[in-house]
Amino acid sequence: MRIRWKLRMAAAQREVWTGAQLRRLLAEKAGLEMSAASVSALFTKEPSQVKLSTLVALCTALECTPNDLFDVDTTPIEQPARPPRPVAEQPKAASTGGRSMPPL
Repeated sequence: MRIRWKLRMAAAQREVWTGAQLRRLLAEKAGLEMSAASVSALFTKEPSQVKLSTLVALCTALECTPNDLFDVDTTPIEQPARPPRPVAEQPKAASTGGRSMPPL
């Protein structure tokens, strides 16, 4: 599964070009005060996680849905072929307890 973060594109479609503009919108429309560094990180990098409350605030500020902020590719990832197992040792002949067996 692959997730592509599209906040910058969603913001640009709404004529929000800078982190400062986004930060202002988050405060005015969604009541979320974030540091300039936090907004800049969201704006310029793909986050490894996003709080649900932050996602809701972004959607409120940009008047969009989560679908506008990221794409999720659910195509299964191909698993690499497993290397072949080593050949198992041949089983040893059953023990006769020290007695010799008569020829057949």
